[in-house]
Amino acid sequence: MIDLHYWPTPNGHKITIFLEEAGLAYQIKPVNIGKGEQFQPDFLKIAPNNRMPAIVDHAPADGGPPLSVFESGAILTYLAEKTGKFLPHDLRGKARVLEWLNWQMGGLGPMAGQNHHFSQYAPEKIPYAIDRYVKETNRLYGVLDRQLAHHPFVAGDYSIADMACYPWIVPHDRQGQKLEDFPHVKRWYESMQSRPAVIRAYEWGDKIRNEGMTEEARKNLFGQTNASVKPA
Repeated sequence: MIDLHYWPTPNGHKITIFLEEAGLAYQIKPVNIGKGEQFQPDFLKIAPNNRMPAIVDHAPADGGPPLSVFESGAILTYLAEKTGKFLPHDLRGKARVLEWLNWQMGGLGPMAGQNHHFSQYAPEKIPYAIDRYVKETNRLYGVLDRQLAHHPFVAGDYSIADMACYPWIVPHDRQGQKLEDFPHVKRWYESMQSRPAVIRAYEWGDKIRNEGMTEEARKNLFGQTNASVKPA
């Protein structure tokens, strides 16, 4: 059994997609980031960066005690290696998937996240910041489109690279992007959107969705400093 500490954000959706695709037994442990539950001492024991998602695997492959893993890219890699699914075993195929997984972790996610922040959530609209991140998101969509022009999925066959990238493309409208400008991304996006496991994964969001952006939630999400993390 896998415990998934989760909230319906792009990074959270990555893991529910994998778990649904692989058919692993799991249970959701909601972490309401708007209420600051990511700072609770019990959560920090498994996710010291006070970010979800995180997992606890109660049946790790080494037969030892429960194993916790934080950071969505690390979780996807761990689960792929645990199950032998969605990560090639050959050297070159594995390298391609890990390249694109890390591209998402280091580029698409952070840049789209800043795009979301300055265009949607910042109390003061700063034109330079909005323009900067909308344009960088646009550049990254172009990188992805060129890759998908030659491959049905991000790294060739369906893999954890697709699971990592897709949730960050879902809010393309909020990012100021038009899928019509990226025909290969659009084709891939529609194929991902129709996968039964992806549909089931996103149903969790409907069940757990945060209700609006209160001032308390804004402070918990965007006002964090070292002082926000309370030691156990």
